[in-house]
Amino acid sequence: MTNAAPRVSAGSGGRGDAPATAAEAGRTGAGTKWLLALILTGQFMATLDVSIVNVAARTIQSDLHASGPALQVIVAGYTVVYAVLLITSARLGSRYGYSRLFMLGTAVFTVASLACGLAPGAGWLTGFRLLQGAGAALLVPQVMSLIQHSLTGPSRVRALGVYTAVLAAGAVVGQILGGVLVGADLFGIGWRAVFLVNVPVGAVLLAGRSLLPGIEGTRGRKPDVPGLLLLAAALGLFVMPLVLGHETGWPSWTWIMLAASVVAFAAFVVCERRVTAAGGDPLIETRVLRSPALAPAALSICLVLVAFSGSLFTAALHLQGALGYSPEHAGLLFLPLVVGFGLGGLYWRRLPARMQPSLPLTGLLVSAAGYVWLGFVQRDGAQVGVAAETALGVVGVSSGVAYGPLFGLALSRVAPADAADASGVMNTVIQLGQVLGVSAIGTLFLSQVVLPAPAAASGHALSVTAYTVAAVSVAAAVFGHVGRRCARTS
Repeated sequence: MTNAAPRVSAGSGGRGDAPATAAEAGRTGAGTKWLLALILTGQFMATLDVSIVNVAARTIQSDLHASGPALQVIVAGYTVVYAVLLITSARLGSRYGYSRLFMLGTAVFTVASLACGLAPGAGWLTGFRLLQGAGAALLVPQVMSLIQHSLTGPSRVRALGVYTAVLAAGAVVGQILGGVLVGADLFGIGWRAVFLVNVPVGAVLLAGRSLLPGIEGTRGRKPDVPGLLLLAAALGLFVMPLVLGHETGWPSWTWIMLAASVVAFAAFVVCERRVTAAGGDPLIETRVLRSPALAPAALSICLVLVAFSGSLFTAALHLQGALGYSPEHAGLLFLPLVVGFGLGGLYWRRLPARMQPSLPLTGLLVSAAGYVWLGFVQRDGAQVGVAAETALGVVGVSSGVAYGPLFGLALSRVAPADAADASGVMNTVIQLGQVLGVSAIGTLFLSQVVLPAPAAASGHALSVTAYTVAAVSVAAAVFGHVGRRCARTS
């Protein structure tokens, strides 16, 4: 591979940019735009619901008389189910068809959202929220697979640029929209609006079924049930304590589950090797994980999301718990971050070609500097001003121009037959990065200050976490650079 910017050629399978299917060959122009609008709206909707419930949590607790643990499951259960089922759902997509699983996931998500909005009690809401997470897990992995199978060359690169922008926007827009809907109290339904808003969107997506390509699944591939169960157990044991640990004070069961997850992951690796040795069909093909640059680029993306989601979470705590901003006001202050990330992800290809290969390294080092700047200007608990907003904008743009090339790097040598496996792995990495960011960086912040707190004390805690996030961004830059070198020498 030359020094040119890595091209997203996953799906080419050594055939250059030739379409992998007949669906690709006939999908151009307006058809492509409508396809992207459909599947990326589904992705946005699923990402939105990771955070949209956060600002409604206290209202839900008061209205439904939910206990503390019940409220935690209502908020976090979606994320747990979502993360645990992603790889399994990706494999189901490759077996039964990506479009079919996307529609099934959308239907489950929409019905579950309606049920959440009508739930008469905390127990019902908990169950429906878990079902909603399962629906999101069914639809999300199909988005990347559909992009890889339906688009080629520059069209795929642009699509993945929009995809990265959607991922960034969904997390923050969820917080903003949740605050606006709860505050508006539309038709007197209060918190229920954060769930019911998904219903008309889901209905529109279901009506657009004809826009999806007819890519058939490969049903000859047998399901790896032992691998599926072991991976689900390993992810569940890993994600559950991370999601609930900081809320419960990290009791002994959280550490026991984390230790058990290591054992379960090891058992999964042994199981997959045995399946492969016996000539079976493992849940994740080992050749996918051996794809040049995938592992270091995926780790870099994970760390980017640790930094991004961790900084969002801790900044929101600081703004509302110390500076007294409303959820709507606090959410709107993150607009420079979201807009910057989106613009960077969409337009990095317009930078001079000689700069593009070094964007992951350069962009993430600039992001680290932006986080340091943010920590410095907020260290005394000052009100958010132009300096802090500028720092957020710098972080957003620099992270965005790094994130898109990292995706291209991770997927650059993945064959079309392995698109589902790669999609499941990358989506799981993304979700784990977000969970790790909230849990690890959130725990660091909350260990420094107890909210509500004086602005100065909270500002000091925010600066400590900002400097830590900067170090995480430097580590992400290093792994991104390693990934580039792996791709060049392969």
